Amino acid sequence: MTAFDAGERRSWTGRAEAYAASFAKLCAYPVPQVLAAAGVEAGVRVLDVGCGSGTVTAAAVQCGATVTAVDAQPDMVALTSRSVPAADVRVAVLPRLPFEDDEFDAVVGNFVLNHVGTPLAALIELRRVTRPGGKIALTIWSAPAAAGAELLGRAVQASGAARPDYLPPISAEEDFTRDESGFTALLSAAGLSDVECQHLAWDHRATAEEWWNGPASGVAYVGQVLANSTPKTVKEIKDHFDRFSAEFLGPDGQLVLPHRALLASAIA
Repeated sequence: MTAFDAGERRSWTGRAEAYAASFAKLCAYPVPQVLAAAGVEAGVRVLDVGCGSGTVTAAAVQCGATVTAVDAQPDMVALTSRSVPAADVRVAVLPRLPFEDDEFDAVVGNFVLNHVGTPLAALIELRRVTRPGGKIALTIWSAPAAAGAELLGRAVQASGAARPDYLPPISAEEDFTRDESGFTALLSAAGLSDVECQHLAWDHRATAEEWWNGPASGVAYVGQVLANSTPKTVKEIKDHFDRFSAEFLGPDGQLVLPHRALLASAIA
């Protein structure tokens, strides 16, 4: 396990319910496109890797697929097991999965690669468990991030709050360029063929309170910054957040937050 992976495990432990009530709604946007890109339909054996709160898992079950789902966090697995009882949900951590070679017809991963310290090794493992000719479809957050995705980070940066020591960035030798060419090259390096990549863009709508409550509950990087800051610093971050949020305020009082992602698909 890399230092990045260890930080991910620590930061997400116990956050399943808070994630489901906040950022899971944002991450749900690409789900139909991911399933379509992987060819998920009735009778297909699907692996949802990094299932989180189960949004992709539930949608794949609704397609009539036979679904196995895994996540590194036991509380995420428990939440998905309760909400999607038709799926086989297990704890498993990339890049080592407890499955036989060629076990699945399709593998999907919605933003999972943003949370692994060895993306290439993870992709090679996903190729291993996918049958020859089977499809893999994955999303990542693209860089540079869209304005809505940067809102919380801007507030942290304006406050001068420090990144927690236990959350190191991914190592330079394992990282890849988070654009279309970089994502495509990574999948090709993993031995996948017929790689295609498309840009996704959407406006996520949420109240300012909802958008703040996710990290205030410890969710994601900003949540860990808040959890490790003094009350004075937290107040400064919140003040900056309130000020910057005004830039995204819609006529109905909700925030309109532009986001961008990449969806790549390939054949094993």
